[in-house]
Amino acid sequence: MIQLNCKNVSTEVIGEEHGINIDAEFDNYKDVIKNIIASLNQRKDKPGQWLQWMNLGYNEETLWYVKEYASMVQGRFENLLVLGIGGSALGGMALAEALLPPYWNFLSEDERGGYPRIFFLDNIDPDSMTALFNMLDLSKTLVNVITKSGDTAETMSQFMIVKNILEKELGDNYRYNIVATTDKKVGILRQISEQEGYKTFVIPDDVGGRFSVFSAVGLLPLALVGIDVDSIINGIKDMDLALKNTDIRENIAAQNALIHYLLDTKKGKNISVLMPYSSRLKFVADWFVQLWAESLGKDNDKDGNSVNVGPTPVKALGATDQHSQIQLYNEGPNDKIINFIRVKDFDNNLEIPKIFEYTGIGYLGGKTINQLINAEADSTKVSLTDYSRPNITITIDKVDGYHLGQLLYMFEIQTAIAGELYNINTFNQPGVEQAKNYTYALMGRAGYEGSAEMLRGKIAAL
Repeated sequence: MIQLNCKNVSTEVIGEEHGINIDAEFDNYKDVIKNIIASLNQRKDKPGQWLQWMNLGYNEETLWYVKEYASMVQGRFENLLVLGIGGSALGGMALAEALLPPYWNFLSEDERGGYPRIFFLDNIDPDSMTALFNMLDLSKTLVNVITKSGDTAETMSQFMIVKNILEKELGDNYRYNIVATTDKKVGILRQISEQEGYKTFVIPDDVGGRFSVFSAVGLLPLALVGIDVDSIINGIKDMDLALKNTDIRENIAAQNALIHYLLDTKKGKNISVLMPYSSRLKFVADWFVQLWAESLGKDNDKDGNSVNVGPTPVKALGATDQHSQIQLYNEGPNDKIINFIRVKDFDNNLEIPKIFEYTGIGYLGGKTINQLINAEADSTKVSLTDYSRPNITITIDKVDGYHLGQLLYMFEIQTAIAGELYNINTFNQPGVEQAKNYTYALMGRAGYEGSAEMLRGKIAAL
C-alpha cells in the first residue's frame, strides 16, 4: 500500500512556529475525522450528494463494456484523439502518461502492440489544433469526445471541427470513428449521439468531472491503448477498503487532509506543492491541481458565511524544479507545504559510466541514475527541513496501474475530507460556472443577450 511520512510537519522537526504537534492534533480531531469518514460512506449512495465517485471502483458493468469495446476496435485505428477539457481530460492524461511506455507516440505500430497512438486535445489554441489536425489522418483516427453536459464550448467546438472533417473524408461512415462519453439521458451530446448513431458511454449521475477519472471518462481511453484497467480498479478497491477506517492513525487520506487544513488555518501555509520524483507522474500533479483548487477554493461555507477559503495548489517535478522553484521554497515566504511523491522501484536501472574520472564529475561514475534521483529527493527534503519548511512524502512501490489507482483515489478521499474540515461544498464550482456563462454570452448563445451587452461594456472599459 501507499506510505505517508508526515514527520517533517511536526514541531519536533521544524519547530513550534511552523510545525504542528501531530500526536496531539490527531487526538484533538479523532472524533471529527471519525464522523467525517462515516458520513461520507453513509451518504455516497444518496442522490444529490455528488459522492458516486466513491463507488466507481465497483462498477463492473462499465468495466466490462469498456473492455469489450476496446477489444472490438483493436487494430482498426492508428490514432486515438480524446476531446475534453478539465476533468474530462486531466485524469486520462495523467494515467496514460504514467502507465504507457515513455514516448509511446514515437514507437512503431509493432512496438505498440497494434494499439493506437493517443492524443489529448484539452485546449482550444487555434495554432496547436490546426497543427494536430494537419498531422493526423483523421480517417484512421478514433475520436472520443467527452462532456457530460454536452454544451462545453471548448470541447464541442473541437468536436464540430473534427466531425466536419471526418464527414467530408468518410461520408456517412464517419460515425464509426466517433465514440461519445456523456450523460445517460440528457444534454446536447446525448441528443446528437442518438441522432447520428454514435457509440456512447455514460458519465454517471452525481460524479463531477474532476472526480470522474475512474468512470468511462478515464477508463475508456486507457483501455483503447491497451492499459490494464483491471489493475487500476483493483488498486482502487484495496485503497477504498483501507480508507473506510475511521481511525485517523490508520487512514492516510485523513491524516494528510488534516495536516493540510491545520497548516493552512493555524500556520498560514496556504500553498500546497505536489512534487513527484518521476517524469511519468508529471501529469498527476496537473490532475491534482484541478482536484484541489476547484474543490476547496470557495467563497461561502455550508452555512452561507463568506469565507474565501482554499489552499492554492502548485505543480512541480523532481528533480527538474529543484533548479527552478526550490530557491523560493527554501528562502521565500514560509507559506507552503511540499508534498513529495517517491517511487520505490523504477522499471529500469540506468548506470552512469566510469568516465571523466580525472575531473570533478568522476564521483558519478559507477553509480546509477536511480541513486541520483533518490539522492536529489532526499537532499531536497532535508534542505527544506533545515529551513523549517513543512513537507510530507508519499511513497508508492512502483508506477503501475494498481498503485496509480490507489494514489489518485487516496487524493480524492483526502480532498473530500478536507472539504468537510473547511465546512464547504467540495463538489460545486460556481466560480467556474460564472466564467462559462460569460463565454456563452460573448459567443452569442440564445438567452444570454442581456449579459452579452453588459460584458461588452465592461470589456471596453477595461
